[in-house]
Parts: sequence; structure tokens; C-alpha cells
Amino acid sequence: MDEHAFFDGLDPAQREAVATDAAPLCILAGAGSGKTRVLTRRIAHRVATGSADPRHVVALTFTRKAAGELTSRLAALGVHQRVAAGTFHSIAYAQLRRRWADRNEREPALLDRKVRLLAPMLPARRDVSIQPADVATEIEWAKARMVAPDGYASAVEATGRRTPLAVDVVAAIYARYEDEKRRRGLVDFDDLLLRCAVALDEDAEFAAGQRWRFRHVFVDEFQDVNPVQFRLLRGWLGDRPDLCVVGDPNQAIYSWNGADAGYLVDFSRHFPGARVVELDRNYRSTPQVLAVGHTVLASTRPPQVAQQPDGVVPEIRSFASDTDEARGIAAAIRSRRAPGTPWSHFAVLVRTNAQAVLFEEAFRRAGIPYRVRGGGAFLDQPEVRAAVATLTRAPARVPFASVIDDLDAMVRDAANAERRGELEALVRLAREYAATDPSAVVGGFTAWLAATVRSDEPDRDGGRDGVDVVTFHRAKGLEWPVVFLAGLERGFVPIGHAEGSAAWAEERRLLYVAITRAERELHCSWAERRTFGSRVMHRNRSPWLDDIEAAAAALAAAGTGRGPDWRRHLAESRARLAELSPGAGGAARRRSGRHAVAEIGRNADPALLSALKTWRANTARAAGVPAFIVLHDTTLAAIAELRPRTRDALLAVPGMGAVKADRYGQAMLDLVAGAGAATA
Repeated sequence: MDEHAFFDGLDPAQREAVATDAAPLCILAGAGSGKTRVLTRRIAHRVATGSADPRHVVALTFTRKAAGELTSRLAALGVHQRVAAGTFHSIAYAQLRRRWADRNEREPALLDRKVRLLAPMLPARRDVSIQPADVATEIEWAKARMVAPDGYASAVEATGRRTPLAVDVVAAIYARYEDEKRRRGLVDFDDLLLRCAVALDEDAEFAAGQRWRFRHVFVDEFQDVNPVQFRLLRGWLGDRPDLCVVGDPNQAIYSWNGADAGYLVDFSRHFPGARVVELDRNYRSTPQVLAVGHTVLASTRPPQVAQQPDGVVPEIRSFASDTDEARGIAAAIRSRRAPGTPWSHFAVLVRTNAQAVLFEEAFRRAGIPYRVRGGGAFLDQPEVRAAVATLTRAPARVPFASVIDDLDAMVRDAANAERRGELEALVRLAREYAATDPSAVVGGFTAWLAATVRSDEPDRDGGRDGVDVVTFHRAKGLEWPVVFLAGLERGFVPIGHAEGSAAWAEERRLLYVAITRAERELHCSWAERRTFGSRVMHRNRSPWLDDIEAAAAALAAAGTGRGPDWRRHLAESRARLAELSPGAGGAARRRSGRHAVAEIGRNADPALLSALKTWRANTARAAGVPAFIVLHDTTLAAIAELRPRTRDALLAVPGMGAVKADRYGQAMLDLVAGAGAATA
């Protein structure tokens, strides 16, 4: 391939990242900035110019899928000699196996699942929600930070980490787990990283051989590196500078699992003399989506520069219940899908796996094909399996309705939101089973459950066309034209167990990741009531919906998501909200802008709101656009509450900027006046 072809279609920052001879090099690549394109072209360009030998290149990723994609792209760019591309674990394992063979040492067996050893070690009397997987997560966190069992308690105290069991209990189980592995001659995946790092430190011959093999080191998603991986990376590098990393601190969402974004943020401190190149353009999302995402981050840095044309302003909706939310989103997807458009253009993103069950039910009712990505099948979730096992130990002829209370108790006692969620989903299915036949008994539940769940979705992660249902975490690296963010409520966003400023900052970044999966349309929603087992609980919307709503109002006022106008309107909108014009009855509202946006419209005049929605529907139909393009529900509700009588008063309404006022203002004022005359 011609050397100049590597720069085709690249912007100036991307060209610099591909061509610079700086080393070490850090490429800060925001969401949708083309990081994989830049990384693969940099490798291919170096190979083409002779500054790197593909036989001595190692590209470290965090998933096998990412490694496969990188290899495929390099082949398309003319790099036909296969580079070593793989996860930290796979590369370390390959090196260790060669070392064991060279030293004639017996190779330890690899333990693929910790839970096999951990299950018998848990306390005999334990809550059903405390599963081996919970303790396995704690061990993985400790090993990522190179913390041994005797240092676990102090590490937990230093970080303020919440644990599924008492700290001393987890530490004791961790110690027993390590002893049992040694007794059986086993290693787990986490051991591979530290063993390889120690070998590089202590065995000069082994280190020299590996550093000769891997002379040019590239690392993707560098914000996800943890301490043991960083130590291993240092071991591979030695004192050489030939390192290139790519990452985005705004997408650092795995500190709960041991990742440390500080290695990326402070790259120049860890590698003095490093060059940092920032990719500041976004090729995925509309300016409106990016503006909302940037507002959620609460960052002082400039937002990315959108390269896509203007799109619709993100929408926020509230629903009376979680079931209404799921069915409402299903209806919205069906109405938005044009003939011939793949269902896979749409995605529903949720904070926890358990929330997906409601959408599966709603999509089945609506006849919409869907795919639940990641997380494993519902029946394979450990807490679901444990609960089903508990139920099936009851006498087979016991009426099933009589044991639903046992499930409710499991929900109440669950240790965290994720566990509660899975059990809540099981309770829903249990109630459905009991409703099918008043005389239903326990003995038939397992067979019915397996038939129902598995026939509903025989290919939960397959490649057939369907609406994607994905958790925020698993959505990272993916994108869709239309995205629905569901369940934006306290307890989910931020998650209930997130405590402290650092945890909340990570939850903000996670929401930002979810928002920036959208290419053209973003729809946000929450439910005022949610059913947990037999309890129906009132829910509060996420505090960050205020930020999203204020940004949406500013975008609507500015008429564009480009340039500084929307940010100026955001500041003006918040200022106006602090000194709102008098509402119905003449009572002046003076609330902070942060909370006022959320509260305006709750006291809307029903008759006026109905008239406004009828007018909007007719206007949208005549223009051939969706109704929310004309005006948002929140704007109509605010008008129906504040009842503005002048253009200036109308401009004080969130979401009603000068452009909207010029286009629709007189119609709004006429409707308000008409409603006033009708009640006089």
C-alpha cells in the first residue's frame, strides 16, 4: 500500500497520531474519534516505513474480539505478517508456557472458574444473595491491585470498598482459596499476570528474550489498565521507549474491578518525555447528543467537535410504572422503524442485567425481535439458580402461590441492587406461572420456567436481526443510530451502592458512555413506580436528568448543537429558571435552576396541556416530522403550568428559544389565552 494512503480521510490530529515518531506516545481518543482506525494505521504505517517489524509488534487489548478486529484491519492495510495481538492474559500465558517448557517445569492446570473452588468455602448459613461469584469479584479486585490475603483488609479500608461479607471473612476465604489452588497445582487467570511480571523482574534471560520478541508495544483502552497489568507492561518494556497507548479518561468505568485511569491521565509522569496527541473530533454522534453527554460529565474541558450534521434534541420522558416504560419504549421503537430498516438500528440500554427482563416481555408482546447482549442466559445467573433450587426442594404438591412469599423474602434480603434485580425478575415469572393455573404446584415450576425463558429467546447473543438490549457497561465500544436509555432513576443511575465522590464520578462517566453510543437519536426515560417482588416502590429520577433536561432546553433554544451558542443558552436557561415568571394563581416560583427544571410542569393545567398536544400533533403531521421535533413534552407541560401571556414570558419557558418562539409563539399564546377565557 502506498504510504500516503494511510492518511486518506484522516483529520490533522489523526494524521499526527499516525505519523509522529514520538515515543512514548499517548493518544487521547474520545468517544467516536476513530481510535481503532488510528491505532491500526499507525502500526501499518510504521511497518510500511520500516520503523517497526511486524514480527516484533505486540498489540495488547482487553477482549479477544478487539484483538481479532485489530488483526483483521491490519491485514486489510497490507500487514500480512501476523502481529501478536491479544489480551494481557493470553500474551502472558503464552510466554509462561514457553518458559515452563524451556525449564522442563510441570505446567500448572488453568482454573477457568473460581466459583468451583469457592462454593464450598462460603459460610454454611448464608443469604441466598451471597454467591461464589461475589467473593470471586473481591479476589479479582485484590489481585488486580497485587494485594495478598493478609493485606486485603487494609486495602479495603484504604479505598472504602464495600464487600459482600465481613472483611475478615472474605480475607479468610481468599487465603483458603490460594491454599487450595497450591494444593491442587492450579493457577487462575489473575495469577498469569503476576507470575509473568515476577518472572520478567527476576529472570534476566527470560526478560531479555521477551523484550527481544516484543520490541514495539501498543496498548488499547489504556484507561482500563490495572496495577498488575501496568507492572507487566513495564516488565515487557524494560528501559525502552517504544510504547504507544490509546485511551479516554472519560470512559474509565472499571475502577470497581481494579482499573486505574491514573496511568493514562498521568502518562507523562509515568513516562517522562512522552508526547500526547488528542483526537478531539467525534465522527459518531450528532452535536445534540454530544452536547448532552458533555453536560453530564460536568467537565471543564472543551467538548468534542461533532462531525455529523445537526440532529434532534434528546428527549426525556417519565412513565407511571416500569411496565409502562418498557411497553412505551417498545411502541416508540415500532413507530420509529421505517420499512426496511433493521431492528438492530435500535438499542435499549439499562444499568443492570435484571432490567432487561421487562423489555423482553414488552418486545414479545409487541412482536419485536430482540437480542440480549452479554451477561449470560437468565437461568444461568447464580442467584436465579440458587433461588430455583431452594423452591424445588419444597414438596412437589405444595400450591405454588403459597411459596411466592419465600421469593419475596429473598428479594428483601438481597445484598445489592444487581442481586435484587435478578430475583425480582424471577418473582415476576413466578407470579406469571401462578396466574396460569390457580392450582399450579411447585413441582412444575422449573420445567415451565425453562420452557418459557428459553423459547422466548433461543439466541440471546446471536447475530440475527433484533433490537439490542444491553447494559451500560457492555455497551462500551458499540453504537446504534437510535438509543433509548431506560430506568434513569436513583438506585440505578447512580447505582445504589455507589458512595463517595469518586464512585459518583465514575457513575457519571458510565452515563456518558451510554449517551455517546447514540448516533442520531437519544431518548431518556424513568419510571415513577417500580415493582420489586411484591412491593411497589416510588422512584425518584436520576439527579443527572436535571443536567440532561437543562441541556436539552438550551439546545432547543439555540436551534443547534454547534459552537458556543448552546452553552450560552444553557447558562441563560439555568439563570431564568432561578427566577421564573409567575405561574398559575400568581405564586412566584424561585427555585434553584438544578431542581426547577425537574419540577416545572408537575402542576400543568390538564385541559391546556391536552390542547397543546393536539396542536403539536397536527403541526408535526403537517410538517412530516415526529411530534417531539416541534416541542418537547416538558416544554408543553411548562407552558401549561406557567401560562405565559407575552413573548418575553414565553421565552422564559425551558425549551422555548427565539427560533421556536418565532415559529410557534403566537399559536402558543393564543392557546393559553383561549384556555384562560374558557375558565373565566
